[in-house]
Amino acid sequence: MELRHLRYFVAVAEELHFGRAAEKLHIAQPPLSQQIQQLEREMGVRLFHRANRRVTLTAAGQVFLDDIRRSIAGIEQAVQAARRADRGEVGTLAVGFVASATYDILPALLSQFRARFPEVALSLYELNAAEQAQALADRRIHVGLARPSIEDTGLAVETVLREPFLAALPEAHPLAARESLRLAELSAEPFILFPADPKPSYADAVRAVCARAGFSPRVAQEAREMQTALSLIAAGLGVTLVPASTRNLHRRGLVYRPLHDADAMTELTVAYRRDDLSPVLPRFLEIVREFRL
Repeated sequence: MELRHLRYFVAVAEELHFGRAAEKLHIAQPPLSQQIQQLEREMGVRLFHRANRRVTLTAAGQVFLDDIRRSIAGIEQAVQAARRADRGEVGTLAVGFVASATYDILPALLSQFRARFPEVALSLYELNAAEQAQALADRRIHVGLARPSIEDTGLAVETVLREPFLAALPEAHPLAARESLRLAELSAEPFILFPADPKPSYADAVRAVCARAGFSPRVAQEAREMQTALSLIAAGLGVTLVPASTRNLHRRGLVYRPLHDADAMTELTVAYRRDDLSPVLPRFLEIVREFRL
């Protein structure tokens, strides 16, 4: 018994006329009659009464029609669900992200993705760049938004956002009275910096930009989280460099100042496995690329 036999049966049952059913199915009438007879032989029951050129359903045919309609509807729903899954419209997606991605781009990106693909189940994990690299390798996440960029030959990495560093200063600091400053003016300042390990680390990105300005930052205190670093700066314990989007975080006693240094930039990147076959991943990347700045 094949699905086409069931569709043939439903057409005849609805039309109660083999000629009209054949036209509806775009086949000739004799083959249609033969297929129905074959179905009846296979089932061992008569599905239609045929008398005086009239066709009516038998009791068995009526029961069969009711069940087959439900079955065909279920099959069609399953086919549509499979097609939607193949297009990446349903399924699951695990996303890793650094905390700084939440200050600007990530909420808008997720809102847009949710609006377009409401039936995709999102799992979100706050991870630093090194943790994202491991999670991608272990296939615990499909994609990561990292800062600094993850370097791995098995990963594809694209820049999402390139933004300037800002100096984060205590409000009472003498340089806070300036509208902007040069990075070299922070060379003698105590820095609140993030741990250098594991790699890649945000601390390395800060050290690199300071090195281009001619100095190595003097670390007064390490902080694992940006929120912690900002609180320590507001308390007057030091300064640091933060992505420009961090200015959306307000702290009493803390100010942000732009830098004159044109190369004092940081990038937020998206990383994913080159061999990832998830049909949802390309849909997510499409939206990420729309937000690329």
